Amino acid sequence: MEKTSKLYQAYVQILKEELIPAMGCTEPIAIAYAAAKAREVLGCLPQTVEIGVSNNIIKNVKSVIVPNTDGMKGIEAAAAAGVVAGQAPKALEVISQVSDQQKADMRRFLAQVPVSVHPVDNGMIFDIIIRLTSGSESAVVRISQYHTNIVYIEKNGQVLLDNTAAQTKGGCGSDGPAEAGLTDKNLLTIADILDFANTCDLADIRPVLDTQIQYNTQISEEGLLGDYGANIGSTMLKFYGDDVRNRAIAKAAAGSDARMSGCELPVVINSGSGNQGITVSVPVIEYAKALAVPKERLYRALAVSNLIAIHEKSGIGRLSAYCGAVSAGCAAGCGIAYLQGADYEAIAHTLVNSLAIVSGIICDGAKPSCAAKIASSVEAGIMGYHMYLNGQQFLAGDGIVTKGVENTIRNVSQLGREGMRETDKEIVKIMMQGQ
Repeated sequence: MEKTSKLYQAYVQILKEELIPAMGCTEPIAIAYAAAKAREVLGCLPQTVEIGVSNNIIKNVKSVIVPNTDGMKGIEAAAAAGVVAGQAPKALEVISQVSDQQKADMRRFLAQVPVSVHPVDNGMIFDIIIRLTSGSESAVVRISQYHTNIVYIEKNGQVLLDNTAAQTKGGCGSDGPAEAGLTDKNLLTIADILDFANTCDLADIRPVLDTQIQYNTQISEEGLLGDYGANIGSTMLKFYGDDVRNRAIAKAAAGSDARMSGCELPVVINSGSGNQGITVSVPVIEYAKALAVPKERLYRALAVSNLIAIHEKSGIGRLSAYCGAVSAGCAAGCGIAYLQGADYEAIAHTLVNSLAIVSGIICDGAKPSCAAKIASSVEAGIMGYHMYLNGQQFLAGDGIVTKGVENTIRNVSQLGREGMRETDKEIVKIMMQGQ
């Protein structure tokens, strides 16, 4: 791929936009970011807090610990963390620096300040609206489509920013224009991803990948050392051995173990998700170590796995009833295949095979069981490649599998975006009944 081409530049930009650091599960962090920005606009601590969130935000915040809050969970905790201790310029690392005093202040704030939460349905799958008031002063901040996309700011009734008209109805789960302000991911194809990975100037992508390698390895190692969630990672190693396959699965799961249970280490995300960022990178890193491949090969394999995951997710949407770990785990299988010299045919079959295995996994919010779904998805990714090496494949007509990898990706996108829309509503209903 020519370095000067628009396609090449778009692929580099997609990696820069999607592979960014975040601390904690990204949905509660997005709430904290919106709250911190609203506090910044208001200029003082509020006397009331009103929070409107779409159903998928409710789903992904309900059961996960917000980091740097001394173990608090939920929408109210995330907002309080942003109001009391958030640093809005840090975006998804908004509560990465919190003192013990501020943690105590968060609990005091929640005990003294009325915080109301209500669902909103403005046609956006991803929608957060924070309104703060103090006497006659007020501030409103809205984030839509993706985690850092502030589309509306208001102070004392005066509109300071309004980009709401640019948002596509249906949000990032639509087939319409690219997400506002981001590079159009409809440009992605498996063939072009491999061309880019094979020919790209590593100087263009090394900085984001170095950070991904460092951060995501650290949190996976912490997950194995500590006691987090259901300890899926350490369970994998204890009962299934420590060969490279099991280490790759276990370390990815362990990163999620730690992250879902409030570990205060950052990760580099993929498609708006830390779990997906861990899943798409850690197994590839582990195989690269075992295979003793040159660092250059690892960088190119990570370009493959990251871009394939983004390609899969772009048609589904950032939030869905379709588990994002599936896209990331299957993409990790492709990155592992690339490390071992796989060509387009091998990677296309790896992806189709693995998607056929695990595309039925639902997303029922961020919580400890995400780690087990990651383990299953990475295992499927590796199985998909081993099937190809063994001369086996799932054929067109086997369920949602059809002829051509791009057509199968399109089928999965339709399943996750359209077919599971009602499933998503039922999942939220069930989760709310069980609280």
